[in-house]
Amino acid sequence: MSEALQELATYIAQKQSTAVIWAEVAHGELNLTVQLAALPDFIAWLRADPACRFSTLVDITAVDYPERPERFDMVYHFLSMYRNHRIRVKAAVAEGAMVPTLTGVHPTANWFEREVFDMFGIIFSGHPDMRRILTDYGFRGHPLRKDFPTTGYTEVRYDEAEKRVVYEPVKLVQDYRQFDFLSPWEGAKYILPGDEKKEAGK
Repeated sequence: MSEALQELATYIAQKQSTAVIWAEVAHGELNLTVQLAALPDFIAWLRADPACRFSTLVDITAVDYPERPERFDMVYHFLSMYRNHRIRVKAAVAEGAMVPTLTGVHPTANWFEREVFDMFGIIFSGHPDMRRILTDYGFRGHPLRKDFPTTGYTEVRYDEAEKRVVYEPVKLVQDYRQFDFLSPWEGAKYILPGDEKKEAGK
């Protein structure tokens, strides 16, 4: 299988040399890194080319690398039921940059892209319905970004007195992210039972 994937990687890199930045087979999987702007045309070619025929879009997600200039990687997984191959396509995205939608090539990309927008805040240009899909419409922030606080910004509860759901800012009883890791015994002067006998014997 790895030999067949290596041949496919070479074929794709040759045929789509302007779009493909990097192609490799790792852990029995074919991974491609492509230019962001070339994404829709490249995916359409992957679907139509007789040697590829990646007709099934399995998943779309993203990965957050806050330290990089191009903060996100868009990640697409495709399946060719005709060739029994799987492929992973990645494209780097700077924060604030827009990603071209794949809904024109794969209509099933619609909800996948909405999920990426909801979780990471990445906007897809040309998308027919770019709104949140997993969180509330008034939700603040994007939970899968690595700078999103683990507690979130608001908490939701049902108020029995008001007979409705209320939104409140998160209030923590302690700032649990700030640990000094010092033992409470270090530097402390404690008098333990029996210490007075020691003092009296001086």
